[in-house]
Amino acid sequence: MKLRWLGHAAFRIETARQTILIDPFLTHNPSFQGLDLKDATRGVTHILLTHGHMDHVGDAIALANELDAEVVANADLSDWLQFRGVKKLNPGNTGGTIHTGGFSVTFTNALHSSATTTEDGITHSLGNANGLVLHFDDEPTLYHMGDTDIFSDMGLINELHQPDIGIVPIGDRFTMGGAVAALACQRYFNFTTAIPGHYATFGLLDATADKFIAGMEGAKTKVQAPAVGGTVTV
Repeated sequence: MKLRWLGHAAFRIETARQTILIDPFLTHNPSFQGLDLKDATRGVTHILLTHGHMDHVGDAIALANELDAEVVANADLSDWLQFRGVKKLNPGNTGGTIHTGGFSVTFTNALHSSATTTEDGITHSLGNANGLVLHFDDEPTLYHMGDTDIFSDMGLINELHQPDIGIVPIGDRFTMGGAVAALACQRYFNFTTAIPGHYATFGLLDATADKFIAGMEGAKTKVQAPAVGGTVTV
């Protein structure tokens, strides 16, 4: 499995059978600038969304139809995407599991919000924010936490799914910061690999992964913090 960080919470996941984008906030993402959009999205079969904020939905609408990719999202967000013209949707909701194309997606809790404001100035609720657990037929299990704070039921997520790889928000202000994210990883999970995200995008977020890396010092988990555009192979 290859995981490529595309900035913010956006990740490209390549396996032998599918290529997945999670939270494809790309063209308006300051940290993505300089990367090649065609290269980042080539061959994508599935687009997964953790919640409805535009720094996560990003380019999902355009890419889904251009690439003929299936979008997996919360039911309320899926309804909104359908209204916006997305053709291939696979909706779910918290606690549910979707089986699709050689892997499954389970929607977990995340402590966050999920809404968007349209051109008329009206704010629309887009369901609950979620984390996503991906089980593959022949690859490690991956947990993208979405945008969240620490919460004690992370222990149940670990008990139910035993994820090997954690993609962890660390930027503070809108999610937990690096020190708390490290506590979450060490207290509730047995990740072999942890990859930080949701930082260094713009000035309101922490600019580096230093606090997370320091908090994970001495842990059995290997922390991989690639540069934007960098790849981790597991």
